[in-house]
Amino acid sequence: MPRRSQEDTEPLIPFTHIDEDDDQASSRKKLSYEEAVEKAGFGLFHWLLLAVCGWANASDAVEILCVSFLLPTARCDLLLTSADMGLLTASIFLGMMVGGYVWGYLADRRGRRSVLVVSLAVNGTFGAVASLAPSFWLFLLLRFFSGVGVGGSIPVIFSYFSEFQPRLRRGAMISALATFWMAGNILAAGVAWLVIPRTYLIAHWGWLDFQSWRLFVVLCSVPSLSSALVFRLLMPESPKFLMEAGRETEALLVFQKMFKLNNRCATKPFPAAGLMIRSKDDGVKNRPTSSSRCQRLSQQLKQALDPMNQLFVGPLASRSVVLLFLFFCISFGYYGLWMWFPELFKRAEDGGSPCAKRGSRVQSSENESCYPVQTAVYMEGIYSGFKLAGKYLHDPSHGPNWRENPAFRQFAGVQPECVCHLHGGD
Repeated sequence: MPRRSQEDTEPLIPFTHIDEDDDQASSRKKLSYEEAVEKAGFGLFHWLLLAVCGWANASDAVEILCVSFLLPTARCDLLLTSADMGLLTASIFLGMMVGGYVWGYLADRRGRRSVLVVSLAVNGTFGAVASLAPSFWLFLLLRFFSGVGVGGSIPVIFSYFSEFQPRLRRGAMISALATFWMAGNILAAGVAWLVIPRTYLIAHWGWLDFQSWRLFVVLCSVPSLSSALVFRLLMPESPKFLMEAGRETEALLVFQKMFKLNNRCATKPFPAAGLMIRSKDDGVKNRPTSSSRCQRLSQQLKQALDPMNQLFVGPLASRSVVLLFLFFCISFGYYGLWMWFPELFKRAEDGGSPCAKRGSRVQSSENESCYPVQTAVYMEGIYSGFKLAGKYLHDPSHGPNWRENPAFRQFAGVQPECVCHLHGGD
């Protein structure tokens, strides 16, 4: 048998040496943001991040829908007319409009994590304090400030979450985060079903009758406050924000933690010697240089509105208008029905018309009784939440046809179904 030569036994290409050379070369160069996110991998860190951010997203849903579930009972204690209930449901959205601009600007200046901690704390704190409001107008004001907090946490949580995701998984993970909103719907309805009908939870104080619906308001603030605590103690700042702010060392530490959690069996460290950050001169140019306080305030306001103005310049203008119109229609249809579902179901179960107009505060309190509470109102909310969640999870959401887009499905399919469901259809 002929003996093999040394050339026959050795591989043609020394793969191990090439891999080691690639690792050494990548560890010596500085990475861009997208390259660093890809190098950090995908794994345990991102699933923990999904759980934390999902809980925060669910807390916003609980706080918004809290009012809708307490209306059938609170209307007697606060002596509410239909107009008052409309103002109460609108107050939190008005606060969200104000908070969205303020917190969005601060998130770009102070950091995503810091804004999330403060906005979630504002949301939970004012939501809990609202349970002690003895009058309608004070309750309305506190709900407005709670909405200011919600207006910061909803958009910032999606920005924060997406800035940790690899490019190819970003869309799927954001969709997964959005499903937690449905979980918040179900949680709010479930807590209302467990707490509000329980008359033994009522406490009579000298200046306030602490009804069961007030305890429900307190419990609805727990998810927001717990989320603020978790973000404050455990969660890192967005690496993209750190890089844009010129804080290279902190951003590198975040990527190293991500790499360590996602590659627990790896023996090598995060393969990067540094990160490519923008020049600090850019930040210096954007700082207000006016000496007058009014001029500095005017310049800061201009800087805050400048990113929004860019959405309506050039080719982005038409797309921005269309997207704003679609989002307005979706929000109008979704919240316009969902925020009134418990009250409408209550009116239908009492044998009246859901569209009947209520009279004065005195008439509504004398002629109607809010106890015993109809628990079917909350079961309908739980059922509707599960049905919406099932539609979201099972429908294809990434097809090439625009009709397969989840936003179109929600606008064109869910709203008519909700109306049919309200009138007793299947």
